[in-house]
Amino acid sequence: MMQLTTREQSGVLVVSVSGRIDHASSEEFTRLLEPLLINCRQGQPALLLDFSGVAYISSAGLRVLMMASRQSKAQQGSFAIAALTPLVQEVFTISRFNLIVPCYTSVDTACKVLGQ
Repeated sequence: MMQLTTREQSGVLVVSVSGRIDHASSEEFTRLLEPLLINCRQGQPALLLDFSGVAYISSAGLRVLMMASRQSKAQQGSFAIAALTPLVQEVFTISRFNLIVPCYTSVDTACKVLGQ
């Protein structure tokens, strides 16, 4: 079961994601992200995904993030990911996904950069 909880920190919408993002959960992840992405546009708070609770991500999960990144860019919004677990960090590095979406070591660091 995928869970997203949102909170505001330093003018950034922080979304804590927990669980596994794989083929089985990627559709639900897309559905849960959609309403948040609609507001990820110029003049709105940055959208930061806190991945500290994500144990695993598959190519299906990366595809969801790629689409989210494209949508936020099209709307001139700020979209980033923070606090990757070592396994997820490895997947991001191997797939070079960290070059597509800004990744921060911690939520606090990201909020300092993205906050308004």
